[in-house]
Formats: sequence, C-alpha cells, structure tokens
Amino acid sequence: MTKFFLSLHVLAAISAVGPVAIAASMFPGVLRRAQAAPWDIAPRATLRTLHRICRVYAGVGVAVPVFGFATASSLGVLGSAWLVTSIALTGCAAVILALLLLPRQEDALNAVEAADGADGRTPEGRRTDDRAPDRRAGARLAMLTGVFNLLWATVTILMIIRPGSTTGA
Repeated sequence: MTKFFLSLHVLAAISAVGPVAIAASMFPGVLRRAQAAPWDIAPRATLRTLHRICRVYAGVGVAVPVFGFATASSLGVLGSAWLVTSIALTGCAAVILALLLLPRQEDALNAVEAADGADGRTPEGRRTDDRAPDRRAGARLAMLTGVFNLLWATVTILMIIRPGSTTGA
C-alpha cells in the first residue's frame, strides 16, 4: 500500500504543484505587458487563464499532503524531523499561495481589466492624464512566486535526500 500512496503523492505533486508554479511564474511578465498596453485584450485573456490555472490547481493540490500523510503513516515516519520540516514548509507555501499570491493576482487582474485602455495612455504610449497603473504589483507577485517556488523546491529536495532513505544514496 505504501508504494500506491507514494505513487499518488508524487503524481499529485507533479500534476498540481507544477502547473501552479509555472502559471504563477508567468503571471508577472504577462501583467507587465497588460499594464504597458491596456487596450490589448490578449494579455488580459492570458492573465485570466493563468489566474484560473493557479486557483484550480491550488484546490487540486490539497491531494498532495493528503497522500503524503498516507505515505508517511504507512512508512512510520510521521515524527521524523525531515518530514516535520517538509510539512512546515508546505504549510508556508500554502499560506503564501492562498493568502498572498491568489488574492494579489486577482487584484492585479481586476486593476488591469478596470483600466481597459483608460489608464491615461494612448495606444502610442502618450500620457493623457496623471493616472498610472501600479507597476510594482508585478514585482511583488514575482517575489512571492519566487518564495513559493523556492519552498516547493526545498520540500522536493528534502523528500529526495531525506535521512534514512532506503535508496542507499
């Protein structure tokens, strides 16, 4: 049963965390393009899609710790320091995603959609008034995404190089 739970855990991690990591990483760059050309609908559509991917796969990602706990329980390692550390880092990543990344992505998407060509620039880039989009939103999202991805990379490394590994490596 351990191999079954481990297989489901790894498949869930790849299938759920991977898309969130990629979509969240792409979001800031597309946001900058959308802010630079608010009359262009393509970046806005891409932002909506990337945000939807992050939201949906974040929900699917709940399966990762569920199968992880099942695997750890069947291996008898629930109290191991490497596992407790992995659980804590996973919790931090989940908090960053749910409480910081997703809401800020939604706020940025709403701001871009509200601007919809009314940000004070003409298609040629000339200013027509003093309003300007929050250019730092993309940088903050990129930083949060980097922290999120770094946490997941650390958890992955802990899972591979865990103390007492049966691989002998």
